[in-house]
Amino acid sequence: MYEIMVWAGAAISVAGLIGLMWSVVRVMQAKRQKLDDDALRAVVQKVLPYNLGALFLSVIGLMLVMLGLTLGG
Repeated sequence: MYEIMVWAGAAISVAGLIGLMWSVVRVMQAKRQKLDDDALRAVVQKVLPYNLGALFLSVIGLMLVMLGLTLGG
């Protein structure tokens, strides 16, 4: 059971990391477009909830991995 917890946590962490990379790429694309300050701020504000959600997923996944390793080890 703990092995499943570790692998599920790893999968959740990878999903969170993919979300974090997506948000970084999205903001970099907006910067490359040389948008004005208000438009760039709007893009960042739109991406921010996804960024925080992805960070949350990554942390929860890492917590599951650590919990599975601690209890199953």
